[in-house]
Amino acid sequence: MFYNEKVWAAVDMDTQEKVYILPKMANRHGLIAGATGTGKTITLKVLAESFSDMGVPVFLSDVKGDLAGMILPGVDSENMQKRIARFGLTPAGFQYEAYPTQFWDIDGKKGLPLRTTISEFGPTLLGRLLGLTQLQTDILTIIFRIADEENLLLLDTKDLRAMVQYVAENNKKYSSEYGNMATASLNAILRSVVALETAGGDTFFGEPAIDIADFLRTNSVGRGMINILDAESTIQNPLIYSTFMLFMLSELFEQMPEVGDPEKPKMVFFFDEAHLLFNGAPKALIEKIEQVVKLIRSKGIGVYFITQNPSDIPDAVLAQLGHKVEHALHAYTPSEEKKVKAAAASFRVNPSFDTIEALQSLGTGEALISFLDRDGKPEVVRRCAVLPPASRMGTIDETARLAAIVSSDLCGKYDETIDRDSAYEFLKRLTDEATANAARAAEEAEAAKLAEKEAKEQAKLAEKEALAKARAEEKAKKDQERIVKSVGRTTAGTLGREVGGAVGKSFMGSFGKRVGGNVGAALGRGILDTLFGK
Repeated sequence: MFYNEKVWAAVDMDTQEKVYILPKMANRHGLIAGATGTGKTITLKVLAESFSDMGVPVFLSDVKGDLAGMILPGVDSENMQKRIARFGLTPAGFQYEAYPTQFWDIDGKKGLPLRTTISEFGPTLLGRLLGLTQLQTDILTIIFRIADEENLLLLDTKDLRAMVQYVAENNKKYSSEYGNMATASLNAILRSVVALETAGGDTFFGEPAIDIADFLRTNSVGRGMINILDAESTIQNPLIYSTFMLFMLSELFEQMPEVGDPEKPKMVFFFDEAHLLFNGAPKALIEKIEQVVKLIRSKGIGVYFITQNPSDIPDAVLAQLGHKVEHALHAYTPSEEKKVKAAAASFRVNPSFDTIEALQSLGTGEALISFLDRDGKPEVVRRCAVLPPASRMGTIDETARLAAIVSSDLCGKYDETIDRDSAYEFLKRLTDEATANAARAAEEAEAAKLAEKEAKEQAKLAEKEALAKARAEEKAKKDQERIVKSVGRTTAGTLGREVGGAVGKSFMGSFGKRVGGNVGAALGRGILDTLFGK
């Protein structure tokens, strides 16, 4: 509850004093811890409502589906009346209220689709999401660089698939410039991308990408928008959930300007099931998280981690969490006892009670609380009862949810997917062009081969025709010569016979004529054969 310009979160059960978070200290981060069923969700709701009343937008994830009720005013009951009276809330102006709420959903089913592009997500987080080794992540970084240098947009998973395949097909060319990229590693990356698509992770990548400014809105009366990410289905894949939440935190860190120490936060980010962020995370990623948490407060962003046990958070991160709300912890084993002692030791001692004992005996809705004072120092731990929320507890029906989604002024901005011309389309055109050129070259080669074959056949035919013609001409020539010779011999024989007969007749009469004719004919044919050959 926002009261007296402060976040009134609880009441000290020993002194009945109000317990506040000062707006100027709200960006110093916080921790909400406790076993299941001890009241962490109530505390989250009370703080989120208070920040909204203060005009500070909130981003939180709804992993159990019981935060959607913030869109509706709370319902009165006998139990609520007792709590209102116990805390003296009526004189402070408490009333049931609905809060300005924007629903988001990675799948786009229970809220506006929450997307980003492959390029904006980056190779480091993508490598974690894909479950890649460090070497494979390094190769993925090279692939991103190649895409950037060749002006290839990586917007969705099909762009990434096409890019990995393209680099694999041109591995020799790129390895000479960027170092060896093993085919096995490229294939492993490709398989991981396909597996991510199969698991539904591809719905997160695409356009329109989320604009961080749309988280930083207030309504018409100045209340901060409560942005609720429906994570009931996403939490089933802890790696996708935690990596996405880390991406959102990183985007806030990278895009928000430095503001130093503002009078109140620009935004408060609640990270539920925070232990999932650190499970199995490589050292480099843990260091990145530590850096973001340390520096993001100077950009006016408060980060509140919600988890079961403080030991779920690395010490370097835990040390940055100035506000601590720890609900009951149970210790049934030596290991759990050690964790309880460590949690108790993180508080400034209150001499009026034993912190370890109190931590294990707290009831539902009760917590050990230590907030930062005006000087930024942790207050002495107090045993407190958390205030009730003003909005409705539990989930809402789908009709109310749908009405809230379609009535949002952001609905037209994010409801339809945009598929711009990017790496996939470019490389597909490149492949199609190469395929077409190859087909055209093959057709041209085949045509040339057929033309060559036809030319050879034509040459052979022409050769045959020329040979036949030459033979015909030779035959005709011989026939002509034979006819000429025949005619010549006949003519020569006739002439010789006539001349020989005339000469023989002049000497010997008719007998001489016959003999002279035969001699003359033989002599004429002999002379012709001598001149032209037989």
